Amino acid sequence: MVPPSQKNTIDFDAAKLQRLGFSSRKKEQTRPVSLAQLRQRLGLELQTSLDAERILNMFYRELQHLVAVDSLGYQHLSSDLRLDIGQPANHSATYRLSHESEYLGELTFRRRQRFSDQELAQLESLLASLMYPLRNALLYRVAIQSALRDPLTNTGNRVAMDQMLSREIDLARRNCQPLSLLMLDIDHFKGINDEHGHSAGDEVLKAVASTLKDQLRNIDMVFRYGGEEFLVLLSGTPREGAQLVGERLREAVQGLQCVAQGKPVKMSISLGCATLEAGESADSLLQRADKALYSAKRDGRNRLAIAG
Repeated sequence: MVPPSQKNTIDFDAAKLQRLGFSSRKKEQTRPVSLAQLRQRLGLELQTSLDAERILNMFYRELQHLVAVDSLGYQHLSSDLRLDIGQPANHSATYRLSHESEYLGELTFRRRQRFSDQELAQLESLLASLMYPLRNALLYRVAIQSALRDPLTNTGNRVAMDQMLSREIDLARRNCQPLSLLMLDIDHFKGINDEHGHSAGDEVLKAVASTLKDQLRNIDMVFRYGGEEFLVLLSGTPREGAQLVGERLREAVQGLQCVAQGKPVKMSISLGCATLEAGESADSLLQRADKALYSAKRDGRNRLAIAG
């Protein structure tokens, strides 16, 4: 009898994968009749993409021809990747995937009936076809993320901000949803560098970035806009909601306890808030947020100003 939840570790080396057969399948073939045929089919299909989510969706769809499962769950936290396909079920089998000691995430199969020993053996054999495509997709994902990340604060960089702002504006218009952004600046940051040193300044930037992300929803996005400036993109958020978020961020940063060379580092932020108007461009939205930020700094800092 197979327990409702089972966790295993599988490590496939290159020699095992090289023993897999690869040959073209006929277009009219829709249902493999054997484990070997399905492994061959997966070996061909999964290598057609570098998108990890698409690869896992293909794998889930194809494995149904041999072992019926109700859902597939996957997570690889260092790549910020979580995926759930299908419907929840009581019985599960979880595998920690690795290749030559390289961690490739955790994969969970779920269904309403228990898995037999034969079915588990078939699943484990099919996983051999997933290793290389998934590893390549994860490497590609890391490369893309690195190109769009600020290495110090682990927030999005300007390139990522330009791409996501344009995308979110298009989505807001298409779905008739509000979109707001917060532009914020760390108050007296030059003084922090001068008094405590640039290493302390770097720690302040990282602490502020981490605090911002901790206070936001998963769908909200944080970007490093300049030296000590950040931009927060709030999807589906009207002006009043953005104002509440901005005040929450301001209070959270003000409450940070940072020490440099035994001395406390006082921190606060000023914020400018702008909400997308009908027919407004990305440049116009950014300019209005920037003007609101300037107004908050001019009026004494450590406050939020709303764009007109």
